[in-house]
Amino acid sequence: MDKTSYANLARAWEYVENHAYSRQTQALLDAREQAAQCGLAQGSAAQAQLLHTLACMMRSTSVITIGSGSLVEIVQLVDALHGTGQLTAVDSSTQGIALIRKMFFALSDTTQTTLRAVNAPVNVFLPRLNGTDYDLIVVSGDAANYLDTFAQAPRLLREHGVEANGGVPNPADRSDKAVVMRQLLDMVQDDDRFESSLTPTGTGLLIAVKR
Repeated sequence: MDKTSYANLARAWEYVENHAYSRQTQALLDAREQAAQCGLAQGSAAQAQLLHTLACMMRSTSVITIGSGSLVEIVQLVDALHGTGQLTAVDSSTQGIALIRKMFFALSDTTQTTLRAVNAPVNVFLPRLNGTDYDLIVVSGDAANYLDTFAQAPRLLREHGVEANGGVPNPADRSDKAVVMRQLLDMVQDDDRFESSLTPTGTGLLIAVKR
């Protein structure tokens, strides 16, 4: 594509993001503000909305989120469960898990969904879980989260379950996380157990569906 095409795509992305942000509920705005006060940057509003829609399409009843205090995405996913099932949030950081637990305490009065917050590394916690019990796993945060989660995803996900990985970096980025994300992209797309697609929503969302 030429520069004009890329410029048009950038304007379209900006419109989609602004539209999603303008439609955020007060609960989402409060979650974003609480996270900002604690220095935990939140992701794209459009990406969180896409995850909400994905969970609704799948009629998910069991969701895992992994990352550093991704409050906006968690609120969207809790809403997508419509008061049923269970959401498990895994965060290895003390600050992130404290914020998630505070939010879960506030949400417990408004939903019948079981909310579980776990302060543990991914490679320690996920192997303890029962297999084929989960519809959706959403991954963000530290570089180690991505490869460790994908290693467990074929066992944990039900048939047609989804792993969604957020945060596709600038190709010029040579940070540890950027290198891992590019490695993960190749691994997922070469794995015959999954159908996958890399979408441009937010900072990029890699969606892998278990066959």
